[in-house]
Amino acid sequence: MRNITLKHERVARVLAREIKSGVVRRGAQLPGEVELAKRFSVSRNTVRAALAVLAEDELIATRTGKGSYVLFDGQPLDGRLGWTHALSEQGVETRMRTIRIEREDDHALAERHDLASPEVIVIERVRQLTDGTAISLERSRIPAIEALRDLPERGLDNGSISVTLNRAGLYLDHCEQRLRGRRLTPVEADLLDRPDGTWFLHTTRTSWTATDDFAEYADELLDPDHYELSLSYSR
Repeated sequence: MRNITLKHERVARVLAREIKSGVVRRGAQLPGEVELAKRFSVSRNTVRAALAVLAEDELIATRTGKGSYVLFDGQPLDGRLGWTHALSEQGVETRMRTIRIEREDDHALAERHDLASPEVIVIERVRQLTDGTAISLERSRIPAIEALRDLPERGLDNGSISVTLNRAGLYLDHCEQRLRGRRLTPVEADLLDRPDGTWFLHTTRTSWTATDDFAEYADELLDPDHYELSLSYSR
């Protein structure tokens, strides 16, 4: 039994080193059990034990029938840059699928933030890994100012909400964010290709400019296998 323990610890140690050093990029899928067993000259049971160690250390997430994926949380992500840029900085390539960009009235949001007009532009997108796995559903509401009114027709600048806001003269300066966990609704589960009721991180974020003008309300559902919120404070 001790030899088996040593084998799976050795496999886990090598893979952990490759993940932490960036040799295996965050978001990448690890080779299958058969390929790993051949590489390390061990049994598939030993590989499974090694993967269990990596999962316990939160270096990978394993999904039945889909394989094991390297998590993103080896380094902190700076969400102020936008998730696409923040993930790209860590070597994780993702793509966005736009569901809709439309103008609509949101009287509750206007009342809550004392906005002059209830009209906002709603942007809904699904973020996917390069293999097509959906990892987040991101819904934003931004003010329908003159520079942004044609957004539903022309689309986002460079595919980025941050860039679009900046070009319209809205520069994010400070925000208020809340986080909880909740289950996906049937509609959300369908968009993310997950079972109904799957637990996701749910974060809401309101951002303002330096002059306290409302800039964005973001409502995001994040796959906890791929996102981690890290908080820090100082006096």
